[in-house]
Amino acid sequence: MEHVDTLVIGGGAMGSATAWALARAGREVVLAERFTPGHANGASHGEFRNFNVAYAEPDYVAMLVEARRLWGELEDESGEKLLDLVGLVNHGEGPDARFDAVHAQLEGAGIASEFLAPETAHERWPGMRFDTRVLFSPESGRVRADDSVVALQRAARARGTDIRHETRAVAIRILADDLAEVELERDGVVETIRARSVVVTAGAWTEKLLGELIPLPRLIVTQEQPAHFAVSDPSLAGTWPSFNHLRAGTADEYWYSDVYGMLTPAEGVKVGWHGTGLEIDPDARTFESEPVQLAALRRYAAEWLPGVDPDAFVEISCTYTSTDTTDFVLDRVGPVTIGAGFSGHGFKFTPTVGRILADLAMGRARPAARFAVAR
Repeated sequence: MEHVDTLVIGGGAMGSATAWALARAGREVVLAERFTPGHANGASHGEFRNFNVAYAEPDYVAMLVEARRLWGELEDESGEKLLDLVGLVNHGEGPDARFDAVHAQLEGAGIASEFLAPETAHERWPGMRFDTRVLFSPESGRVRADDSVVALQRAARARGTDIRHETRAVAIRILADDLAEVELERDGVVETIRARSVVVTAGAWTEKLLGELIPLPRLIVTQEQPAHFAVSDPSLAGTWPSFNHLRAGTADEYWYSDVYGMLTPAEGVKVGWHGTGLEIDPDARTFESEPVQLAALRRYAAEWLPGVDPDAFVEISCTYTSTDTTDFVLDRVGPVTIGAGFSGHGFKFTPTVGRILADLAMGRARPAARFAVAR
């Protein structure tokens, strides 16, 4: 039987960031990931995610400030450029359009933002249409998703982390407050590891691993279907900010939710509904789109993004794993530390989440009430 200090289960962005943070603290770490490098089965793959600083909650703003610093440290350590600060616009109206509170929070944290009239915003970004004021954050933009996972794992491995791909956690048993036993399967062979601490960052598979062991908050797993739309005017290719478009539920009957998007330079403008996909079993995904939602997304592109071709698109399939409140799960129960529920807005916080989970796993911190399993 193998004995290790800390075993991290799940090698997506959050698990890789946790391994990096633990390794930086001098801990012995094994990272077990069930799929091959660069796989598309979870929520960490793809070219980009929005790096959006538009939060009104002080705790999330504090996490953003830390994340910006840690992204820079990871870029320095890995030699990879991971943040493209092309700016991000938030616009529209609805119950979540708390732009004045967001502006005040950002100002208090020293993060630049400004309000623009819709006409000024359209003049600056002619590929988009605006009918409300716009909150522009120049220190926002996009983060390179695939490259970030590679950089985190490379940095963790350089500090001694043992990374094992195609290694699936089959079962977890709690033996004591500081000891757990985990069965890992690779190529049909099951081995057992005992660890003083286990960190579970398994995304859509969290409930399957821990549901009978720890009373988790409800985790909703959905298959989302954004799309890349071709930029219709090549002269606009360098003028796209990332964006979030909020809309009241009754404003336009075809809207499923708020909309997010960003330019992926080699693929077009990524556009998606936020958290409206069908609930799924992550082991039984079809990867096929729901046609009515896709048609509505194309209608959105036609009406609100004059700089793209709504008839020239490539579909994307990914999973969301979310709590009912959309707040994360960052907690420790006995020897098991849980990180879950990040989908939809978590990627920007990746290195901060890794640091928090590492501190919990090492017993250096207590969970914040907002992120505890018992809420």
